[in-house]
Amino acid sequence: MKRHLFTSESVTEGHPDKIADQISDAVLDAIYAEDPNGRVACETLVTTGLAFVAGEITTSCYIEIPQIVRETIYNIGYVEPVHGFAYKTCGVATAIQSQSPDIALGVDKGGAGDQGMMFGYATRETPELMPLPIMLAHKLAHRLSEVRKQGLVDYLLPDGKTQVTAEYHDGHVARLEALVVSAHHKHGISMAKIRSDMKRLVIEPVVPKHWLDRRTKIFVNPTGRFEVGGPMGDTGLTGRKIIMDTYGGAIAHGGGAFSGKDPTKVDRSAAYMARYVAKNLVAAGVADRCEIQLAYAIGVAEPVSVMVDTHGTGKLADAAVTKLIRELFDLTPAGIIRTLRLRRPLYLKTAAYGHFGREDAEFPWEEIDRVKDIQRAARRH
Repeated sequence: MKRHLFTSESVTEGHPDKIADQISDAVLDAIYAEDPNGRVACETLVTTGLAFVAGEITTSCYIEIPQIVRETIYNIGYVEPVHGFAYKTCGVATAIQSQSPDIALGVDKGGAGDQGMMFGYATRETPELMPLPIMLAHKLAHRLSEVRKQGLVDYLLPDGKTQVTAEYHDGHVARLEALVVSAHHKHGISMAKIRSDMKRLVIEPVVPKHWLDRRTKIFVNPTGRFEVGGPMGDTGLTGRKIIMDTYGGAIAHGGGAFSGKDPTKVDRSAAYMARYVAKNLVAAGVADRCEIQLAYAIGVAEPVSVMVDTHGTGKLADAAVTKLIRELFDLTPAGIIRTLRLRRPLYLKTAAYGHFGREDAEFPWEEIDRVKDIQRAARRH
């Protein structure tokens, strides 16, 4: 029997990098609420007392970026200046220019907004057709924020991190080797209380007991203190959590970030499409695992390559699955935007707790609506 360990991590919405992602996507959503054809590439930096928003935006509408920034920070939970970052008192700086006309030349005629490669994945490991470690890490992070927002304890602050290590036997999860929960907290709270509360209120409601055994290691605030957090503890940047945004490192990543980018940027939209295709293929029974790579050239509509790897689980040869994808799915930027209905304000919800496998949000790329089409086409192959 082949055994190995695999680890994925997540963070809460109050992590500095996730604050930046949410601000960037809040700007995108505000523009898309008024101008669905706007071009947006918005980047954010947050640090002690400051949020800086920069990028290239071309739109017919006007939005008040400082107001959007402050509302986003408030909704996350940074309210008191004592924590080094608060919605009322932080400075907000902007440096916005229009989209490069050279980029627009290609995008205006339906081509990709940039070159690059994007990956999508699905696996029967969980009901969401996602890898177990990243799904559990996200659920733990989300629950940590819920405990804070619902006031189940009175000492939690918005930052936080989680990590899950699973032990695999012959490619299937057998047990959990380790769990890590790091909870941002107020001064003067005993570690014994934090650790007891986090096990009772965060870990036990989320992690199924059958994955745990006497050898499972559980770490809660392993340094012993997490009082300095958020942008006061670390500078945050848009696009610095791309592995937890996707599949937790279970497959390859093309390197492109998602947040702050409108769907003409294939970094985002083609990654969503690759997930949509992979999930429908697995749901249709074509494979138990399916990894897809799409690659584009700037200004060119059709992908320059489509790669499929079913990791030995396919009912069809990978080459046949690739051909099936080309037959059934429009992989041009315009086709992706139309199929997934991407010209609308749905992006802020994606900016924390993962873009894929979400049950708490209605994302079109998570729909399983092409199963019958795939099954009919598979019979022809």
